[in-house]
Amino acid sequence: MTRGTLYDGTRLARLHPSQVRDRQFSTVGFGRRGVDPREVRRFLHRVALELAALHHDVARLGEENARIKRALRDWQSAWSERRQP
Repeated sequence: MTRGTLYDGTRLARLHPSQVRDRQFSTVGFGRRGVDPREVRRFLHRVALELAALHHDVARLGEENARIKRALRDWQSAWSERRQP
């Protein structure tokens, strides 16, 4: 599953922190109090998908950063060995 894609293949726009902070849910009518639980679950599922994608991106970027640092150290070592008389 790719970032922002639901199980049915529907694409969602990136979730912005203000959307989470300012989210308002519909109230449930017919004598019940509170918000619609299905609406809350759908929104929480979307937040969870976005967080999972972000955690995956952070891990991938950390691995890429480590790989680039190793390559730079190797290059620096090889270059310094060539320059020594």
